[in-house]
Amino acid sequence: MPLFEVETNAHIIITWADNEDAATEVVKEAYPSDDVVRMTKRPRDTWVISKAALGLTTDVDPCSVARDCLSKSAGDKVHAIRLYMGETGVDLEAARKVIESNMVMGW
Repeated sequence: MPLFEVETNAHIIITWADNEDAATEVVKEAYPSDDVVRMTKRPRDTWVISKAALGLTTDVDPCSVARDCLSKSAGDKVHAIRLYMGETGVDLEAARKVIESNMVMGW
């Protein structure tokens, strides 16, 4: 079963489906008010996100540091971002990306 990347006006969804129509149905069921703006059939059956594309190119494991900062801040995102900036020396935007990514993953 092919893997599709479906971009809507509000989300990017990765889903397996038999064809484009089936992938569109998955989106409509999950997000009925979204409009599909782009759909790509992926060439492989896996999805990879480059850490470099997210700006995570340091030798430090950003996820473990971010989870530690989230724990120390009791889940307070702004405080966790400040802690992350202090511990790693990255700028505000890089710290925000890492902290928010780890919040989504359920640190």
